[in-house]
Amino acid sequence: MANTNHTQNQQQLDQCGLIHERRSAHYKPNIWSYDFVQSLTTKFSGKTYEDQVEKLKSRFMQYLSCVPESSKPYIVENIRKLGLANMFHMEIKLVLDSIFFNLNNNNNAGRFEEDDDDMLATIALQFRLLRHYGYSVSYDVFVDYIDKVNLLLKQTPYSKRNSRGILELFEASHLAVEEDEELMMIKAKAFSYHASHDQLPCHWKTMWFDVRQQIHAYEVDDNHNNILLELARLNFNIVQAIHLQDLKEMSRWWKSLGLIENISFTRDRLVESFLWTVGVACESQHSLLRKCLTKVVLFVLVLDDAYDIYGSFEELEYFTKIVERWNYGDQDGEQLPDCLKLCFEALATTCHQIAFDILNEKGWNYDIVIDFLKMAWADFCKALLQEAWWYKKRHIPSLEDYLKCAWITSSGSLLSLIAFLCTADGKSEDLKNKWEDSQHLIYYTSLVIRLLNDQGTSDAEFERGDAYSSILCYMEEENVAEAIARKHIKEMIVSAWSKINMELLRASSEQQAFVNLVINTARVCHFIYQKGDGFSVQDGHTKNKIKLLLIQPIQL
Repeated sequence: MANTNHTQNQQQLDQCGLIHERRSAHYKPNIWSYDFVQSLTTKFSGKTYEDQVEKLKSRFMQYLSCVPESSKPYIVENIRKLGLANMFHMEIKLVLDSIFFNLNNNNNAGRFEEDDDDMLATIALQFRLLRHYGYSVSYDVFVDYIDKVNLLLKQTPYSKRNSRGILELFEASHLAVEEDEELMMIKAKAFSYHASHDQLPCHWKTMWFDVRQQIHAYEVDDNHNNILLELARLNFNIVQAIHLQDLKEMSRWWKSLGLIENISFTRDRLVESFLWTVGVACESQHSLLRKCLTKVVLFVLVLDDAYDIYGSFEELEYFTKIVERWNYGDQDGEQLPDCLKLCFEALATTCHQIAFDILNEKGWNYDIVIDFLKMAWADFCKALLQEAWWYKKRHIPSLEDYLKCAWITSSGSLLSLIAFLCTADGKSEDLKNKWEDSQHLIYYTSLVIRLLNDQGTSDAEFERGDAYSSILCYMEEENVAEAIARKHIKEMIVSAWSKINMELLRASSEQQAFVNLVINTARVCHFIYQKGDGFSVQDGHTKNKIKLLLIQPIQL
């Protein structure tokens, strides 16, 4: 269909007689062409490589059975860093069960000496691993260390806070909850140094995004295990091959949908969107989840740009009503430009595809799934409309009012819903209650996503006159400079993470997989927005990560 509504900046009168001018974000064209993506190939698929993995896995399990207990926490950490946790999940559980038992029975008791850095490092690593996997281990395991560590932090210059024990304690402190007051204080002291060096804690990182770097680091470790190293390299290439297959399928779907060719106001970011889903769910068994998430992320970008940049407020009101009803009313349809009609038609078609795909794999009732999706998109569009209203009125809301909408427009709840529908177990009738039980977790991860997004994109959005950010709202409300506002937003992110940690501890063993997927949505955003807007700007660290994770295999 010819695109006649948005190929140039246009002016029109809205219902109030005011001129509305189509704006442009001046996004750069997509750098990953359809032909390029379809031309990508890999040899690391098929039974031959899978058989090699099984042989290596069997040999490493024999080795693991002979390793002394004191070494196993470090082996588990290496397994995780090398991207093999999914392969050894039962072995990891056995190790952690043993560590948990020993800590609870004070079998690791020891006196902290000023030069006894190894003991502190071991306790901190054990604590971090247990908390990461949802074990309710108390920070009391540090009771013999707290006073000494506080004294050490007080006496040691920032530049020398790099001992193994202090570094592990820094990492462990990011799994603290609000009740862990002394551990939170240590985190604040240690964080001031590491944050100034742009260093993210492991708990906030997307493990798969660092896996190649970790494999290379393990290669030069004098104590590396050759079997584990070979297994990590081969596993990476096999998983990359699965991701590439998924990406090529999504590229064909995106092209056949025919939407992006008929709208010019939005970002064409298929490959970046797919990379985002790999960060959330890299495991080979999550192919359906990656594909459904890719579709949702793409439509989040389209609608975000439609509400922020393209549509007049009146058009957006009509569009929101259509999404709420999930069909056109005669009058509403007439008020929309063709490109927004196309957006809704493509959204509806895609949601029905997602519902059928989930039905085929999970067996959920189709009507229940599509109702979930309709409700989530309606909530998303209503929140976007509220932000558009603030922009139209040039009203800067309070930070509290802003966040009531912004946690929804972060798209965190939409993305978490897809993860839920693709991974939940049980009966279709139980889905609603299970979904409602996870709302605290989803709120706080969505809050982190929004605040990280604002930190990374607020300057560019303010320049082009988009809706306001949390930074600007806080500056206006408190009459403070931007630097102070940014510091406050960082503190809010840290606080939200402590709430996320509590939800991680509250989750049952059956919920852990879903909970980790939801938390991964926040972890990916730490990467995407760490150096600006990793979605809109393609020629930076996002581009390099795409090459390393999706295109270039590791040489064996």
